[in-house]
Amino acid sequence: MPRPEVLERIKSAEEEADEIVALADNDRDERIAEARERAEEIRTEAEQEARELKERRLEEAREEIDAECEQVLEAGEQEREQLAERARKRVGDVTDHVVDLFQEDVHAQT
Repeated sequence: MPRPEVLERIKSAEEEADEIVALADNDRDERIAEARERAEEIRTEAEQEARELKERRLEEAREEIDAECEQVLEAGEQEREQLAERARKRVGDVTDHVVDLFQEDVHAQT
């Protein structure tokens, strides 16, 4: 093969290799851009899911706290009613005792 033809073939092969490298570089850049884009989408979705999970957990915690609060209030109301009932039952005894003390005091002064 004559030398100019060899040089021409080498030059052609180099140009073809340059084109292949350029195409590969472009493909790589596109894939990197797509990967970054997808990573951003995944991050955004994960953040949204985290916010939603946080809100659900906060709502569940609020509901639990409200339920506990209601139970405490109900227990307190029941205890108050029991104390009031016991006090009502003792009113007569206490009244009698106070009257007895008053009478003893009056008799002691006379």
